[in-house]
Amino acid sequence: MSERDEDLETLLAFIRDERAFDFTGYKRPSLERRITRRMQDLRIDSFAGYREFLERNQDEFAQLFDTILINVTSFFRDPAAWQYIQSEVVQSIADRDGGHDPIRVWTTGCSTGEEAYTVAMVFAEVLGEHAFKRRVKIYATDVDDSALTIGRTAAYTEQQIAAVPPELREKYFEPVNGSYAFRGDLRRSVIFGRHDLVKDPPISRIDFLVSRNTLMYFDSATQRRVLSAFHFALRPEGYLFLGKSEVLAARTGYFTPVDLKRRVFAKVDTSVPRERPSPESDDAARDLQQQADQGIREAGFEVAPVAQIVVDLSGRVVAANVQGRMQFGLAQQDVGMLLQDLELSYRPLELRSRIEQAYTEGQALSVRDVEWQAGNETRYLDIHLHPLTDATGERLGVAIAFFDVTRYRRLQEILDASKREAEVAHEELQSTVEELETTNEELQSTNEELETTNEELQSTNEELETMNEELQSTNEELETMNDELQLRADELTTANAFLDGVLGSLSSGVVVIDKELKVEAWNGGSYELWGLRADETVGRHLLNLDIGLPLEPLRKPIRVVLAGGAAEPLRLEALNRRGRQIEVAVRLNPLTTTAHGVIGVVLMVEPIA
Repeated sequence: MSERDEDLETLLAFIRDERAFDFTGYKRPSLERRITRRMQDLRIDSFAGYREFLERNQDEFAQLFDTILINVTSFFRDPAAWQYIQSEVVQSIADRDGGHDPIRVWTTGCSTGEEAYTVAMVFAEVLGEHAFKRRVKIYATDVDDSALTIGRTAAYTEQQIAAVPPELREKYFEPVNGSYAFRGDLRRSVIFGRHDLVKDPPISRIDFLVSRNTLMYFDSATQRRVLSAFHFALRPEGYLFLGKSEVLAARTGYFTPVDLKRRVFAKVDTSVPRERPSPESDDAARDLQQQADQGIREAGFEVAPVAQIVVDLSGRVVAANVQGRMQFGLAQQDVGMLLQDLELSYRPLELRSRIEQAYTEGQALSVRDVEWQAGNETRYLDIHLHPLTDATGERLGVAIAFFDVTRYRRLQEILDASKREAEVAHEELQSTVEELETTNEELQSTNEELETTNEELQSTNEELETMNEELQSTNEELETMNDELQLRADELTTANAFLDGVLGSLSSGVVVIDKELKVEAWNGGSYELWGLRADETVGRHLLNLDIGLPLEPLRKPIRVVLAGGAAEPLRLEALNRRGRQIEVAVRLNPLTTTAHGVIGVVLMVEPIA
């Protein structure tokens, strides 16, 4: 790692520790470009110097986050994909369970909310407005608080809603103070909140998860962790909708493509056994296997033959597997309730005191041969309580397992028979594996080369997409600046026209000069007196003009006025444009501005009748 890279990593660690924004999982080329851009604005040439600047200027964090977090989004981005989502995916979700169950949608990296409200319009079109308000909840999340604030207000410019089809624009938006606001009665179904995909736990029981062009900012390892969280968040029949440059989900064990072209994926039930892949040498394969193992462990808890429940520190039941729910008559809605409100807290055993004992002793606790009257049958249970801690040793809760020991011998016999059957099956499988081993080794070399090439192409594609969004963001900034400049130009044109009108309306000759005695303005009255047009005089030195007015006597009064003094009006003999002798009165007044004081002199020349 170069010294510059070490400074960048140190800066990222400082940002994480100081403001809890963890960018260490983001792709380094994109991060370096965005941070360097901010450093250039501040004329700082090193990451170490920028870190020192952040330590001294806490307000700079907000500017940095606005630079890093690219908020590029729009309504109905990729219209063909959204048409497919509406006709196939949303219709499938709407028809489940007789069309009555609640529908939960999660849109990550929602930015200013355009995609979240696109989802709302699509579901409302399929379900109808009444069913939409009754059934659908859309959770829109992002790490950018300012973008979330815009999303909550749901007010957009005419340019921002240009991509919304006219019939939907008329149906779902209302004009408000020069902008267009998403309808308030439907907006209540969209809930905005801050959520960091890298470190925050996922929202659960999701039917449709939208994460478009968010994964491409993360490195490969972080992408896989986020996809693992997405897999946990989705219901078994849930759908995942990614951006057009994101296909990593197709190469994991968590999702299977529904329509790869439109980046729509279905959740894979990781509890179903799959053929064990042959060992691979690269780290990516090992990461993939670890993620698959995690899914198997989660599924294993759910289908475990032993009744199990998990209770957190507040006494709330956070999980109960199938056997636990069946054995103790727990409904799905009981998960999440306080243990003390359930019969399970005191039957078959007073659990709350045992939980406190396990916490106090800090180790597993077993209570054996607990008598339990299950209907007309008496059973005996071994109850094991295991305190749960995280990697730092912080207490999380307790896991409770109930072992039915009255059936131990019978289960042991069944287990022995199952082992024998498994051994026979293993021997048959081993024979098949040995036959496939030779073919697999021949294909392995080619597969690794193709996988390497594919990963390189994917990385390049994601990098190009990232740069495209950065350019789009920059273009929007330039368009805003151009609009402001055009407004200033219009104001200047109006002011100049007004000034020309004022000068033109004066019958006296008016000449405006700067501090260098160069002509800045020359009105029509001056032309009538001396016969020179404005384009012949503006920019020239006043005292060098060949006109009928003697100019040398004006030199000293002009210097007096420029110095801040006052000059008495002068009466001079002159020749007008027709060569006639006339007498004129010349008045000199200072031309001043608030910011710079005297910047020139205004000469008014008027013939004396």
